Amino acid sequence: MARVVFTQNIQRHVACPASEVAGSSVRAVLDAVFEANPRARGYVLDDRGALRKHMSVFVDGDRIADRVGLSDPVPEGAEVYVFQALSGG
Repeated sequence: MARVVFTQNIQRHVACPASEVAGSSVRAVLDAVFEANPRARGYVLDDRGALRKHMSVFVDGDRIADRVGLSDPVPEGAEVYVFQALSGG
């Protein structure tokens, strides 16, 4: 199981409580989270299922490399953090 956490700035727009889900890739883990929370999927992923431009995902502190296929591995017991980039002046 992996622990998936969405940062507070995302939760201002859509509720995404931390959850523990099974999966060996970022895609599998996020699909498991979004199965129970489809509204969050549309906020994090685009229509093709790729990570939206201003979103980032880290697995055990490392930014994922595959933003389109989300094929980065997720080891058992990993922590997956979903961030929204902030910008502005």
